[in-house]
Amino acid sequence: MDFNMIIHELEKLGKERTKKIYMSNGAKEPLFGVTIGSMKPYVKQIKIDQELAEQLYATGNYDAMYFAGIIADSKAMSEADYNRWIEQAYFYMISDYIVAVTLAESEIAQQVSDKWIASGEELKMSAGWHCYCWLLGNRKDEEFSVQKMKEMLEQVKQNIHRVPPRTQVAMNNFVMTVGISFKPLHNEALQIAEDIGEVEIKHKGKKPGKVNAYAEIVKQVEKGRIGFKRKYVRC
Repeated sequence: MDFNMIIHELEKLGKERTKKIYMSNGAKEPLFGVTIGSMKPYVKQIKIDQELAEQLYATGNYDAMYFAGIIADSKAMSEADYNRWIEQAYFYMISDYIVAVTLAESEIAQQVSDKWIASGEELKMSAGWHCYCWLLGNRKDEEFSVQKMKEMLEQVKQNIHRVPPRTQVAMNNFVMTVGISFKPLHNEALQIAEDIGEVEIKHKGKKPGKVNAYAEIVKQVEKGRIGFKRKYVRC
């Protein structure tokens, strides 16, 4: 399937209700409102196609950008490629669930994420912290430096209530992920989560919600899911 065929199929799959949900979270035109599930048959046909992924991502159409993330050759993309993608990410569903997820399947995930976290830019920081969430939830504990993860937890503890909203959410998710998926620092993450307390999630035009990493970690302890790892990062 080529670019024009995919765009045509995505347009047919679009639903007004889904489009409104995406837009209420920050998406903007152009978009069709395509559910992830309805994309899967086309993903199975195409599998990996970096050239097509680049064409789709460049459209600025949220649905096309999401599809691009699924079919991208994450290991073939360079740091410059990922930087180009994050620069085009205009809201968190792109930065955290397209760019960060794609990056998490690459060999340069940590080095790129570290730079984004240090950037001081809200969506880059959010993507960097979320990339670590995807990594920790998928890769073996042995692939990470315990000392580095400990330092990152401390960084969250010291700064979470002073960073922009989307970065706060990402940092909170990092603590929760360490507590659930990274056994060496489960106790440390649980303590820091308790110290942090509730984190507010702000959405434009909506009443703010609250998330509590401590409560979520405890819930997973009770379910016996500490050490949980996903088989795949991308859907």
